[in-house]
Amino acid sequence: MSRVGERPILVPPGVEIEVQGNLVAVKGPKGHLARAIDRRLGISHQDGVLRLTRGQDTPEVRAMHGLNRALVANMVTGVSSGFERRLELQGVGYRAALSGQTLTLTVGHSHPVEIVPPPGIQFEVPQPAVVVVKGANRETVGELAAKIRSVRPPEPYQGKGIRYQGERVKRKVGKAGKK
Repeated sequence: MSRVGERPILVPPGVEIEVQGNLVAVKGPKGHLARAIDRRLGISHQDGVLRLTRGQDTPEVRAMHGLNRALVANMVTGVSSGFERRLELQGVGYRAALSGQTLTLTVGHSHPVEIVPPPGIQFEVPQPAVVVVKGANRETVGELAAKIRSVRPPEPYQGKGIRYQGERVKRKVGKAGKK
């Protein structure tokens, strides 16, 4: 039995859900998202509660049940409150700046790296060494944060680079520390 798939999705006020066959569209104050769920699953929306049901009880359908329920729940959360990922820049002279919508990173390359956000994603730079990626789509926010991190991933010897907030980088001892 899929424990995740059986849980109901509570729809907060201000969020509209439209179901057409296997297409689910969610609209809220933070944006509009749509996704096609697996055809072997049914979806019902009654009294502010969304439920996904499955017609078969095979292991593959049970897995799809939990996955699709989590994806729809993320859509509802995204359009109501949104998602964000915070990144920290650590290193001498490493900084981020916002020019319009474009994020400019100065992280030790011979040139500044510019990243243009896709539609529905916003950048914030509250401090020169902190970047916040915000948006309604959890997948897009995570992918863009990973793309920013890949510009200069944290290295284990000096700890310099771009890392997620709270990420611990396992430090290594260099040649001088070996005895």
